[in-house]
Amino acid sequence: MNPVSAATAGAAVFVWLGMVLAISFLEAPLKFRAPGVTIPVGLGIGRIVFRALNLVELVLVATTLVAVAAGGAGTSVVLLAVVVAAVPAAQLGVIRPRLNRRSDRVLAGERLSRSHAHWYYVAFEAVKAVALLVLGILLLAA
Repeated sequence: MNPVSAATAGAAVFVWLGMVLAISFLEAPLKFRAPGVTIPVGLGIGRIVFRALNLVELVLVATTLVAVAAGGAGTSVVLLAVVVAAVPAAQLGVIRPRLNRRSDRVLAGERLSRSHAHWYYVAFEAVKAVALLVLGILLLAA
């Protein structure tokens, strides 16, 4: 793979991985433990934070895919780049709409039983994090 493309994709991938780890696996669960943060307040904060993360992710997906395509990457790098692009697409297209509908109801004051739907999002975040790590390592070796 061409060194400039590998460096560009690698930088995007590791910045993205850092954001996913910091927001999804630190900020998201910890905000609900802060004093005075109710479920509605936490959901409101979460929606804003994840909307911003998802916008940045779209830029990082595009950067990664363009760099990988332009760099003459091998099959494993291309495959992982497709995986890391497909995961947020699935999250935004399938999982987030369900979570948004539910959080709309909670934010409107409806009392709902505990939901496990967010665990699907977390599972996809874990897959994305592992794929980003492996892709980043492959790009460093390119």
